[in-house]
Amino acid sequence: MSKLFLTKSLDTILAESEETGEHTLRRSLGALNLITLGIGAIIGTGIFVLTGLVASENSGPAVVFTFIIAAICCVFAGLCYAEFAAMIPVAGSAYTYGYATLGEIFAWIIGWDLVLEYAFGAATVCSGWSGYVLSLGQDFGIRLPPVLAGVPGSIFVQWQGHWELLNNALSDKLKLAHIDPASLPQQHGVFNLVAFLGIMFATTVLIIGIKESANFNSFIVVVKVAVLLVFIGVGGYTLATHPELLKTNWHPFVPPNLGGFGHFGWSGVCRGAAVIFFAYIGFDAVSTAAQESKNPKRDMPIGILGSLAICTVLYILVGLVLTGLVNYRYLGVPDSLAVGMNATGFKWGSLLVKIGALGGLTSTMIVMLLGQSRVFFSMSKDGLLPKVFSTVHPKFRTPWISSLTVGLIVATFASLIPLASLGDMTSIGTLLAFIIVSAGVWVLRKRSPELARPFRAPWMPVTPILGIAFALLMMASLPLITWIRLVVWLLVGLVIYFSYGRFNSRVQKGLPPVASE
Repeated sequence: MSKLFLTKSLDTILAESEETGEHTLRRSLGALNLITLGIGAIIGTGIFVLTGLVASENSGPAVVFTFIIAAICCVFAGLCYAEFAAMIPVAGSAYTYGYATLGEIFAWIIGWDLVLEYAFGAATVCSGWSGYVLSLGQDFGIRLPPVLAGVPGSIFVQWQGHWELLNNALSDKLKLAHIDPASLPQQHGVFNLVAFLGIMFATTVLIIGIKESANFNSFIVVVKVAVLLVFIGVGGYTLATHPELLKTNWHPFVPPNLGGFGHFGWSGVCRGAAVIFFAYIGFDAVSTAAQESKNPKRDMPIGILGSLAICTVLYILVGLVLTGLVNYRYLGVPDSLAVGMNATGFKWGSLLVKIGALGGLTSTMIVMLLGQSRVFFSMSKDGLLPKVFSTVHPKFRTPWISSLTVGLIVATFASLIPLASLGDMTSIGTLLAFIIVSAGVWVLRKRSPELARPFRAPWMPVTPILGIAFALLMMASLPLITWIRLVVWLLVGLVIYFSYGRFNSRVQKGLPPVASE
């Protein structure tokens, strides 16, 4: 039983990070690459979809406060990630940190949990991505049959001569037209082909090379940040020239509570923070690229904290402008930023936002898949997963079998599972990772205070304690069914560990990590 809590020595981990050769990961990422990876992961579904929904259902214009609260939660976890990433610059992120501090069984749990965060996160983002692709296709007269445009359970109705997905926005339109959706011809989705192809495209980019992937991601990041800056600039100018909009739409800034917890008022701000937290998921994925960073001791903290800071500023500005342009009551739609841009009178505003959203979601998919494949790579090298997952392509210097396997699994999730279920599982998986990383930093400070730490999280032990507390608070707000799914998922993971992992563990056998092939 004691072997379950064996830790992986830091000397072994650091020696692993210094491996060279054609079968090792290529160190080619600088600080700017890491910052753009973080921005690429963070700016996606949250800003383009959740901002308007949270404003309309929970907090009104005070959605800016929800961004700030969620950011504070992430800062505490981000500081802990930054300390570990600079100190232990190898692939694997929280999995490796757990192995070095809490022991093998905790490393396995967090590694299996990261499948929830990265795999389900990528699937969630891809589901939103496919919606924008289908919407753009419709703008140009390109439409897929319903059976290939939605997951099982999705309903399409024939409306105005076309098959349209029956979502809340279309339901509201039909209600205004006094039309019962049940009276319209219907078809059901079977397989989301666009989502499947989107994931496989991102997987191909990752296999070709980390530098190529980072450059592609950087280009997309420039596009989506530019779109957000245009939105802020055009919207800000409109508000400056029409100050009456602010008097109407920002009053009251914190709408009064309507009688239930979370439905406006300050309770709505708090509830909204738990929902909007999804908008920050991804900064931790930067740490999975530590073994491919040129100078991880210096650059990893810059990448993690820098991307988090930039995105927080953008989120606050977008929230202020959006709720100033459009009354929060009318923002409960998936394309709220497009609604806001239309309110400025900008002719091509809606198309521009769709392009920005596509860019945002594409880069997020890439970084999520990057994170998951690197976790599989690390677990394989430790013997906890089959050796094949640590195979490195001799030309591209990427874990191509791990990337391909993850891509196929995630593509299947995205094409067959509803978006809401995927999103909740992503959030709870991320928050559990935050807890283990925060606890790990605290444990290692107590156990080995003498170790060199290129970056030190401040205010110990307050920082990890608050990181754990905020994560638990966020987890408590999630539905019971999500907790049940988490427990079931972890139990499945433990079955795999006790039937395979523990018998093949390199640490338990006193062996070094498997050499990549």
